[in-house]
Amino acid sequence: MPGLTTHVLDTMHGCPAAGVAVRLFRLAAGDAHAPLAAACTNADGRTDRPLLDAAALVPGRYRLEFDVAAYYRGRGVTLADPPFLDTVAIEFGIADAAAHYHVPLLVSPYGYSTYRGS
Repeated sequence: MPGLTTHVLDTMHGCPAAGVAVRLFRLAAGDAHAPLAAACTNADGRTDRPLLDAAALVPGRYRLEFDVAAYYRGRGVTLADPPFLDTVAIEFGIADAAAHYHVPLLVSPYGYSTYRGS
């Protein structure tokens, strides 16, 4: 099923990251970012719906933003001021609008990784 989904895994605590604010933007020429969706991760670290469904998925450049410092503060983790990671931004391209794109985030207060999932 085509569309764009994400999930967040907390590698510090070894669990899904519930309650992470996520925003999706389409990147345009210059510094223009068109907001497309906003969500919060559920108990499984996923959004309840795809960020983009098949009808809205078009080729182009996109940006996902994850508010990780707010998540860790909410878990009682003491962070520096400013935190090493505050908002994690992942910029990626969608070439095939008929495909499914899954962009997971594995995160701790001091590092993260991502990949194109299934």
